Amino acid sequence: MLPVSDKGERFPLDEAHDGDIGENAVQSYSLQQNDHFKLNVNSKAGRQKYCELVLDKELDREDKKEMMLLLTALDGGSPQRSGTVVIHVTVLDANDNAPVFSQSVYKASLPENSPLDTLVITVSATDADEGINGEVAYEFNHVADENQVFSLNSKTGEVRVAAAIDYEKESSYEMQISGKDGLGLSSYVTLIIDITDVNDNAPVIHVKSLTNPIPENVSPGTEVGIINVQDRDSEKNRQVRCSLQQGVPFKLVPSIKNYYSVVSTGQLDREVVSDYNITITATDEGSPPLSSSKSLHLSVADINDNPPVFEEESYSAYVSENNKAGSTLCSVTARDPDWRQNGTVIYSLLAAEVNGAPVSSYVSVNGDTGVIHAVRSFDYEQLRSFKVQLMARDNGSPPLSSNVSVSVFISDVNDNPPQILYPAPEGNSFMTELVPKAAHGGSLVSKVIAVDADSGQNAWLSYQIVKSTDPGLFTIGVHSGEIRTQRDISETDSMKQTLIVSVKDNGQPSLSATCSMYLLISDNLAEVPELKDISYDEKNSKLTSYLIIALVSVSTFFLTFIIIILGVRFCRRRKPRLLFDGAVTIPGAYLPPNYADVDGTGTLRSTYNYDAYLTTGSRTSDFKFLCLDSAGLFQREIPCHNSFPFNIKII
Repeated sequence: MLPVSDKGERFPLDEAHDGDIGENAVQSYSLQQNDHFKLNVNSKAGRQKYCELVLDKELDREDKKEMMLLLTALDGGSPQRSGTVVIHVTVLDANDNAPVFSQSVYKASLPENSPLDTLVITVSATDADEGINGEVAYEFNHVADENQVFSLNSKTGEVRVAAAIDYEKESSYEMQISGKDGLGLSSYVTLIIDITDVNDNAPVIHVKSLTNPIPENVSPGTEVGIINVQDRDSEKNRQVRCSLQQGVPFKLVPSIKNYYSVVSTGQLDREVVSDYNITITATDEGSPPLSSSKSLHLSVADINDNPPVFEEESYSAYVSENNKAGSTLCSVTARDPDWRQNGTVIYSLLAAEVNGAPVSSYVSVNGDTGVIHAVRSFDYEQLRSFKVQLMARDNGSPPLSSNVSVSVFISDVNDNPPQILYPAPEGNSFMTELVPKAAHGGSLVSKVIAVDADSGQNAWLSYQIVKSTDPGLFTIGVHSGEIRTQRDISETDSMKQTLIVSVKDNGQPSLSATCSMYLLISDNLAEVPELKDISYDEKNSKLTSYLIIALVSVSTFFLTFIIIILGVRFCRRRKPRLLFDGAVTIPGAYLPPNYADVDGTGTLRSTYNYDAYLTTGSRTSDFKFLCLDSAGLFQREIPCHNSFPFNIKII
């Protein structure tokens, strides 16, 4: 319905809508030929075309109060498609003024994320008509999508926020608002709303590449990863700075735009730190700034760069002699901080010799556990200690190794009984000593000499008389083996004295040996009864008879010389001396080649003087000197056939 209007009056028509776009959308309009109207086609800001009916000739309701116009909309497609609409024009005599907006274009700026119902702008249009013809109603003109974001108050013209505004989705909105009066006259205006960016998006870190695990021998400056940082905001809000936590051997190196390289800064050592959790932080330049972080887990791959290390610089093993073959001596342990096969340790014995024999004939080692076993039984008297070298090697490529020294000490076991050097064991020879009748109590008459091949307390010897002809006449030093008189010898004492002496060591259990000592109490061999009648319970042989006869002859011949020698010594020393201390005969056949003095045993330690008297030409009673070296070992025997008295010093 159109009121009577002046020539040139324009009447906007609704747009034709085409689902196609571009050239296939609406391109032109055509109006059926008529006398009063012509069609005026215009374009909007978005190049959308709309048309207006223009009154070319004033209407006259009395002449013609209504007319029908055919409007055709054409697209640009091929084939060309069209749509038609019939315009029914009714001429009225009223409301001949359309609403007029206060601005031709409305513009507004709105921050994103503005709260719902936020007032954006108010549009205003006026109508010169009065009453209902002057009341303007506002509405969006075919902007269905925008109506979901903004709302328009039809009476006040207020445009408010109706949904979430996101700059990253849409940075500007353009829409058309129509103002219609009560009878349908309308005018149109364009509203443009620019969305301003708010820093509401934190940077996002993307890992583009990462080397994991990292070999521990990589050189500083090696690139191990690439990251990319993106921020959806704009301008200053999207400017991002990246940083890496302190205390890790890595840094960030800027690359092309928004790309960074993760680079190593120091030497890596898996045995010190095997894993790194590095945190990358990205912060934008917004106000307030937003930031985000991303953690990267980097593992360090093992390289065989550590040799096995023994827990001790050297090892000592102690084993008692007479051990069983295969017995455990000790265990060695080497640690390798490397991983898997690089840290697997294998033990082996280095080739060497012990006493001219391969070391492998003495000990062996378990390659997996490092336990050292004895291959043979050891003898302390033959071998007291020896050293072996062990090697610990890993399974890396190339393998690394280290060596350690193991000292094996063999401890003594009391497996050797005492051996009596003097008097000789029974069955080898027959020896008898003379004791003067004038001997006083405490006089030294003889000495039992014994040694023990063991060491330590196993060689500490003690002496004891277990049987004697006259139990109260003689005593023996517990540790020295010296046989002395306990009292003065009397006429009633038996001329023949037999002592059975036991020598014990201090081992556990103790071992012992016994010997027989034969003594004749006499000042002169002439006083000795017929030697053929002398017999001993323990020894009765022809050798005994021959020895007694020889001793009697020697005593008679040297009596004068003894008196002279004793007189001379008496004058020099001006002190009394025993006429006769005893004669000691030590056959060399019973002296082992290597017997050493043992501290604390009392054996062969003190100095003793013995006066010996031998007959001229006595071949059956040859005397032999025992020479000792600085270590107390018997070295050689010197036979002596002199026919004069001499003094023997036993050390």
